[in-house]
Amino acid sequence: MSAPAETAETTGREPRPRLLTGPYRTTTIGILVVVTLLAFEQMAVGTAMPVAARDLGGLSMYAWGFSAVFITGLVGNVLAGGWADARGPAMPLFTGLAVFVTGLVIVGTAPAMTWFVAGRAVQGLGSGLAVVPLYVIVAGVYPETSRPRVFAAMSAAWVVPSLVGPSVGGLVAEHLGWRWVFLGLVPLIVPAAAMLIPALRGSRTRGVLPRGRTLAAVALAVGAALLLWGIDHRSPLALPGLAGLAYGLRVLLPRGTLRLGRGLPTAIAMRGLLMGTMSGTEVFIPLALITRHGFTPTAAGVVLTAGALGWSGGSWLQGRSTGGSRARFAVLGAALLATGVAGIAVALYVSGWAAVPAWIVGGLGMGMALPTLSVQVLALSAPSEQGANSSALQISDTLGASLAVGVAGALVNAAGLGAGLVCTLVIAVIAATAAHRVEAPRA
Repeated sequence: MSAPAETAETTGREPRPRLLTGPYRTTTIGILVVVTLLAFEQMAVGTAMPVAARDLGGLSMYAWGFSAVFITGLVGNVLAGGWADARGPAMPLFTGLAVFVTGLVIVGTAPAMTWFVAGRAVQGLGSGLAVVPLYVIVAGVYPETSRPRVFAAMSAAWVVPSLVGPSVGGLVAEHLGWRWVFLGLVPLIVPAAAMLIPALRGSRTRGVLPRGRTLAAVALAVGAALLLWGIDHRSPLALPGLAGLAYGLRVLLPRGTLRLGRGLPTAIAMRGLLMGTMSGTEVFIPLALITRHGFTPTAAGVVLTAGALGWSGGSWLQGRSTGGSRARFAVLGAALLATGVAGIAVALYVSGWAAVPAWIVGGLGMGMALPTLSVQVLALSAPSEQGANSSALQISDTLGASLAVGVAGALVNAAGLGAGLVCTLVIAVIAATAAHRVEAPRA
């Protein structure tokens, strides 16, 4: 993979080039545009889904419009990791974007809800394939000192979609039709992909594609789907789902991840714990504010916006750091997130508006910790393992968020909102306790 020739010898210090100048400009813009488009679709679909399901007469399949993306995205993550390690990031990235565009077209032209769900499944596979190679590109193009700022920028690229995605999706669905929420993104993907072509020249390798991981990816996706279904419906299908999940995780995650082994295993596990805490709390914040404090949906959305702004601020802060151990951001970020969740729990019983500062603190913690973990994983990965370990990060993210939402939701249904928040607070405390283990063991 081509990379600008800049070394400590030529600069007199550790190189830290600007991301939007010189040879890095096009690559940085391309990465950020791809992330923004994927994020916008994910954030905007929530407001378009009710209209689409009603129009297609498929309200009974409403939840599968989301679940299909999750299940196939897991498979895409795993395939992309092995593919990137064996052949370089170019082919999985461009294939993923092409598959994602195909899914957009299928969804945007769907004549029935079954076609809609099928298109969403194709979208999930495409986005799963496309995200992992971006991490490999970062490792191949940017010097190590610049990677914290690259991941901070990638994290910040979610902020604008988080702020405006739901509103824009609702406006488009209302005035132009829900189909344009999907079809409108199609022409924007091509220029974003073209910007990354120069960075991918010379990235081909001659490794062997790991076929054994495909079976594990299927087992993981099917197991997760059965487990979530079983939890939601209190069905015995949760047991075979758990078995499939355990098999897939054992094969696809680095050894020691589930027991929080020091270094790389904990860095990957921490991503799942943090995403589980954040997602498992955030999905119930509007519900709590509307039902307990009489907030309007717009007012409840202010709290989510505050969390997104805190996230952006935390990403910026960790990206500006140049010295010291990066593990301190993981420790501080996890502690701030746990504090934010505790603040949300207090706000349920004191004042709804107290949730605003609480979730700013929680978002600040996420912004500090998540990019730090991405940097740490790349630093602890051999070049031939960067794709597989980036894939493991995405698997941890997706599973952590989905399982935490499912378990917290079951507790909310059984014992109320407080029980769900206790669940996510416990996850946050586990993350904060384990965060110091993200540093590699001493030789």
